[in-house]
Amino acid sequence: MLTISKRGDESLPPLVLLHGFLGNKRDWLRVLPQLSEHFHCICIDLPGHGGSYQTDLPVPGFDATSAMIMETLKALGVDKFHLHGYSLGGRIALHFARDYPQHLLSLSLESCHPGLLDEKEIAARKHNDSNWAERLITIELEDFLKKWYLQPVFADLDDFSRLRLIQDRSANKPMSLYNCFTATSLALQQDLWRVPETLPFPCRYIVGKKDKKFSALAHQWQQQVPFLEVHSVANAGHNVHLEASEAFCQLLTQQAPGRMQ
Repeated sequence: MLTISKRGDESLPPLVLLHGFLGNKRDWLRVLPQLSEHFHCICIDLPGHGGSYQTDLPVPGFDATSAMIMETLKALGVDKFHLHGYSLGGRIALHFARDYPQHLLSLSLESCHPGLLDEKEIAARKHNDSNWAERLITIELEDFLKKWYLQPVFADLDDFSRLRLIQDRSANKPMSLYNCFTATSLALQQDLWRVPETLPFPCRYIVGKKDKKFSALAHQWQQQVPFLEVHSVANAGHNVHLEASEAFCQLLTQQAPGRMQ
């Protein structure tokens, strides 16, 4: 089983929250007070992260992670639930929705990729991820984190938020992160572009307006799959739930009973 934390009355509809790479179940603390008024929130530590750091994955590891999430929720007696995933957590959520759609009430995704389609892009990503993976186990974790959060996708983080993330992430175990990172590389991910149109419930994609890369991706995805609901959030970059928590909570609580739109 994966490590979890819970917040909110168990009589409320369950909402499962999946963090991004380097994160853990505490990443949702800022939004839990508001979300837990509408949902029974279940925050999961993904393999290699937080309390699940001893959980190894095969390569590729998406299907195994989905199965672990399902096993964890079954042990909690949770059968049907809303699912939200951020970045890596969103990519895993897409795999989960493909494999276990009968257990979902809705799916919301935040700043995640549905899969590379071009062979040259796949090869480039494989090379790039290989370089990051090597850094992860050859330099100090704090130095790795400083380099990681200087990537263009995190350019909208202010200095305080960047420093806070580096401090929070420094408790991770490098070899555990390495296992997860290599097992869930975007270069290994299957094509999940059409998943939203196969689902019998709403699928939301949340992206920050200042995140130009993923805003363009969201537009491209919606053009191919009009069923996908894209919500662009002002004054936010890649990490919407951190940078615009109020707007983020409003979007997710629209899924609560009596508030469906």
